[in-house]
Amino acid sequence: MTEIVLHGERGSAGPHARLGYAMVTAAAMLFAVNGTVSKVVLTGTDMPSLRLTELRATGAFLCLAVFVALTAPGRLRVARDEIGLLVFYGIVGFALVQWLYFVAIERLPIGIGLLLEFTAPVLVALWARLVWHEPVRRRVWAALALALAGLCLVAEVWEDVRLDTLGVVAGIVAAGALATYFLAGEHATARRDALSLTCLSLGVAAIFWAVLQPWWSFPFEELGETVSLQGELESVSAPVWLLCLWVVVPGTVFPFVLSLSALRHLPATRVSIVAMIEVVLGALVAWVWLGETLTSAQLLGGAVVLVGIVLAQTSR
Repeated sequence: MTEIVLHGERGSAGPHARLGYAMVTAAAMLFAVNGTVSKVVLTGTDMPSLRLTELRATGAFLCLAVFVALTAPGRLRVARDEIGLLVFYGIVGFALVQWLYFVAIERLPIGIGLLLEFTAPVLVALWARLVWHEPVRRRVWAALALALAGLCLVAEVWEDVRLDTLGVVAGIVAAGALATYFLAGEHATARRDALSLTCLSLGVAAIFWAVLQPWWSFPFEELGETVSLQGELESVSAPVWLLCLWVVVPGTVFPFVLSLSALRHLPATRVSIVAMIEVVLGALVAWVWLGETLTSAQLLGGAVVLVGIVLAQTSR
């Protein structure tokens, strides 16, 4: 899944700002590679996106739960009045965001899927202005205009429909779910540290998927298959279990820990803006590895959307 940063805002960059930037960049690179690895699994096997999402959430939760339990077990205690928010947050902010992202990149070029999801900051700024009546700079309207114009270029609306409709819908709904993640995260991190919140929310997501899709019906036989890595690596094969292990550990646990650690050195707004390089890196990895290409208009549209997202991020 795309990089997600909790809004535990700090006033200014810390003394190790360079380390923070390095952490965010490394996290974005891992998430970017993970997008292509996930697409290879989704398109090269019969494993449904729902099952890969379940495996990712459960595996990442178990890794983080072991880490937190060994280092600071008290962080996993949950107060009764937290339960409702954690359940909502885990289902919408983790389970649905990850699943919708997988649906989008399975049906669309990875760069476009990421771009659609990363319009979430524009929705956050609009919600803050229109619903919470927070003071928001006027640039939010310019951000909205740029995002919409850029997406029109990406979709090439003057041509016949070229993008998969379900993929586009999944990307847009993913943006809404990610915006919900950001907004709810602002409240949740007021009383709980980001690491334990991420761990517990992933736990909720794991339970949610286990109820909808019991583990005894999981297609474990798919994990034993060997698949081509496709694209430029078509002649190379790898076991599915190894690719799934990448999705869980280097593709989820490591980048989450890096991005959360970066918040010790940088304000959340800066972390979120730097994290947007995942869109560029994800498209680049997909181009080099899978041969996914974008037209000149789509590349221009992507740049316009990114400018709009930066304006939205800095409007609050």
